[in-house]
Amino acid sequence: MEPKNSNTVNCQLMIRKPIKEVFQAFIDPAITTNFWFTKSSGKLEEDKTITWTWEMYGLSTQAIVKEIVENQKIVIEWDVPSTIVNFEFKSLDKAKTFVVITQDGFNVTGDELIESIKDNTGGFTTVLDGLKAYLEHGINLNLIADKYPLRIK
Repeated sequence: MEPKNSNTVNCQLMIRKPIKEVFQAFIDPAITTNFWFTKSSGKLEEDKTITWTWEMYGLSTQAIVKEIVENQKIVIEWDVPSTIVNFEFKSLDKAKTFVVITQDGFNVTGDELIESIKDNTGGFTTVLDGLKAYLEHGINLNLIADKYPLRIK
């Protein structure tokens, strides 16, 4: 058994949809805006920098797309200070996809590291839960907007 890296965020969930559909949900902002951010400057493409916006919070961030392997993997660099986020997709059968999101490369230590890992684990778990509700049931649960209602402008 490999030792766990305690400086890494790791979230996963099975989505009852084909891998192509689940993968496209992260590539195409017309889909992603139903469960994560509210606005995007474009589709994810390798070597592009995309701006994602959460309009309800007045926040934006840039995602630098490092690698895309169709229906398998998306790697981005984002956040300040920057970290690497890997989205991995594994087909369990024709109608089920297992998604794993990991984030590492944190440039902070101590309590700041613990808070970053805690916040990002919660955030990516919420993203996966929203993805599942949207793709499997066509429901936008407004999870991201409702996560911090007191921060909404």
